[in-house]
Amino acid sequence: MKKHIFGFWLLASGSALAQTSEVTFWVDGVCGMCEKRIETALINTPGVRFADWSIETHEVKVSFNSKKLTEQKLHELVAAVGHDTKKVRATEANYAKVHACCKYRELHDH
Repeated sequence: MKKHIFGFWLLASGSALAQTSEVTFWVDGVCGMCEKRIETALINTPGVRFADWSIETHEVKVSFNSKKLTEQKLHELVAAVGHDTKKVRATEANYAKVHACCKYRELHDH
């Protein structure tokens, strides 16, 4: 029984020390494949607890441990999979990797 109480105490104290932050920022994209790519890039990152990108608003809401990550790093993670944010533009090489239907820059050129 003491082991269970001690384990619970460690878990609770560790959670109390974690610094959870939420941020919402704009990410360019056009479809469900973009949504999956953006959310997966964030969710698969240690320290990210939640990510949800909206096709309608182009905003992603992210819950993360601010002791492990910065907002700037979140923008960089999204850009690394080919999506522009207001703070970080995806490199041409990363943008070239997105599927043809996801080429949002071409949509803005028209």
